Amino acid sequence: MPLFGSPVDGDIYPDNPEECDVVNPPGFEFPGPAERSAWVVRQRPDRNVQRRALRMDRAAGWIEEREPDGSGVHRRVVTVFLTNRECPWRCLMCDLWQHTTLETVPAGAIAAQIGGVLEVAPAPEVIKLYNAGSFFDPGAIPPSDHESIANLVRSIPRVVVECHPLLVGPRVRTFSQRLRGSRLEVALGLESVHAEVLERLNKGMTVEDFVRAAGILRAMEVEVRAFVLVKPPFLGDGEALEWAVRSARVAFESGAGVVSLIPTRMGNGSLEVLARHGHFAEPSLDLLEDVVDRVVGLGGGRVFVDLWDLARFGAGAPQFAARRARLEAMNLSQQILPRITLPA
Repeated sequence: MPLFGSPVDGDIYPDNPEECDVVNPPGFEFPGPAERSAWVVRQRPDRNVQRRALRMDRAAGWIEEREPDGSGVHRRVVTVFLTNRECPWRCLMCDLWQHTTLETVPAGAIAAQIGGVLEVAPAPEVIKLYNAGSFFDPGAIPPSDHESIANLVRSIPRVVVECHPLLVGPRVRTFSQRLRGSRLEVALGLESVHAEVLERLNKGMTVEDFVRAAGILRAMEVEVRAFVLVKPPFLGDGEALEWAVRSARVAFESGAGVVSLIPTRMGNGSLEVLARHGHFAEPSLDLLEDVVDRVVGLGGGRVFVDLWDLARFGAGAPQFAARRARLEAMNLSQQILPRITLPA
């Protein structure tokens, strides 16, 4: 599937993303590619009432963080969670759709959301515009808004957006040019370089698509950040560790300056089904620590582990607070710190 002229240039959104006519077979059989998107949607909890109530002129939320840059200087980061339409891909593990609208937001809404956050947030050195999908998906963020968005953020030194590899193309270059002095960074979901697992995640891409997209971005002088899943479904702990490290290595070798490690969480319905049938379990805190240590040890670039809701993976684990603090310190120092001594 080519990167330019991607499927989103047509209309690949279903008329009603909550309606599917595929019936699950008796017992459990993982659906094939043709049925998978409909199956994923059928497993979802009902969130339509909340989704219809979303304010399109208001961001879903924002947070302030600290993140070291490539020189080790800690930068003030404001992450804005934009309210917009659901991503057209129905990824097996993704629960971000719960905070999206059922239709494309009107022109001007995204700029209004960003402007509203910037009025109250401390002046950032980095702004992340995360929209639970792809910034360059015209069904999510109207391209007519790109100029006004660029006007709002071009005084911020670094602007980070997320994008599906198949949507990397001319719109990226145009937006980057509109930022003028600001540096654009595009976050791509690699997830896993295990070919069978990646295909089953229903992301609609291959590892080669990621590598190609990263190369196009680097040729545009746009920086690359990669998301890698820790323990996606269909992998045991030992396999999950090795494939997370392999995935991070491929990301770095493809030109990514940052790898963000994301523990795979239930919440979409699909993973709960897989868990009941023995095909998925959330990663343990032990596994997460092992992955972080190994990936930081690659020395390929900056490594950040997602600490949101970390308690679900290890609240009952020995020395949980100290172990969480260690991971947070590693995010900031980019160094492998001594493991916390656990009781015998």
